[in-house]
This record gives sequence, structure tokens and C-alpha cells, in this order.
Amino acid sequence: MRLILASSSPYRRQMLLRLGLPFEVCPPDVDETPTPGEDPVALALRLARAKALRVAAAHPDAIVIGSDQVAVFEGRPVGKPGSHAGARAQLRRFSGRSVAFHSALCVTDGTTVHVEDVPTDCEFLTLDEAQIEHYLRTERPYDTAGSAKAEGLGIALMARMRSDDPTAIIGLPLIALARLLRRLGLDPLQPPTLTPP
Repeated sequence: MRLILASSSPYRRQMLLRLGLPFEVCPPDVDETPTPGEDPVALALRLARAKALRVAAAHPDAIVIGSDQVAVFEGRPVGKPGSHAGARAQLRRFSGRSVAFHSALCVTDGTTVHVEDVPTDCEFLTLDEAQIEHYLRTERPYDTAGSAKAEGLGIALMARMRSDDPTAIIGLPLIALARLLRRLGLDPLQPPTLTPP
């Protein structure tokens, strides 16, 4: 079967390359607006599922991967800052505090649907204004939930991180993904079967 990543994220695309499986990319058209009172984890799971199912409906011959990440601070979802000022405000609030990043994953073949949440608890360093400004001017993390790009200099913002999957913080939990792909018959550790000429 074909493998499709239902995402426009270059970070997820780079992460999926690590599994060594050929895949296509098909950005989903999904409204990411939370519903009133929606729990942040439920939001991440709903969006991952919606992205995968939207693309799977157009590609019934494929296994489709959908993913979404929501940062949670003091019980509330934290979005993408969108600007330098927004990112500065987020990092000021997170300084010396803990933020949970929930990376939701959905894998479907159009019939069977597997959904999983992989949380990462991040404790931020106590940051001063100079550190925050240097980081923001270097990384420009305005399109990243929580203003911290852990795949780059954002890792230096952290005092510690706890997760069952070290790739989850980047937005595509590869340990969980490999497990869910195996359930649908696609094992990254199994060499592909070659069709004789």
C-alpha cells in the first residue's frame, strides 16, 4: 500500500524520513479551531484523526498518517504565537514552569483507525530577557506551539523533558508510529517485497 503523510509540516516530513519508508505528502484541509470547552488532549486527538480521515477518503488505497500537537499550560491549550511579541509573552510565562506537549497520532487504512496521544512534559529553565530575545531572534519559532523548537536551539530552553518517545516533542512520535504501522501490516524493519519483472 501507499503511505501518505497528511501534513503540511516540514518538521513531520523530515521526521518520517527516518523510518526509511517511501511516502507521499498530502496536506489536509482541516479547520483546527477548538470547539467550545474542548479538552486540549481531546483537541489534539480529534485533529489528528480528522486530518488522517480527510486524506484517506481521497486515497482509499493508502495508509494515511495524521498528527497534531497541542501544548498545555496550567490546564489550557497554548497555540502558535504568530509573532515575536506573542512568542516573547509565551516564553516569559513558561520561564521556570512546566508545559505538557501532547503529540496526537492517527494511522488509518480507511477502514481501521488507530489513534494515540504521546505526551512530553517539558520543564523550562528560568529565562531572563536576554536569553529569550536571543532565542527568538535566532530561531523565530512563531509557527510552533509553545514557541519552542526542540529540534533546534529550543532544546536549550529546557531544564528537563520526560516522554516515552523522544521524537514526540517534534510533532511526530516515531516509536508509536512504527507500532501503529505494524498493526496495519507495514513494518519499517521489514524489507519491502519486490515484485518479479
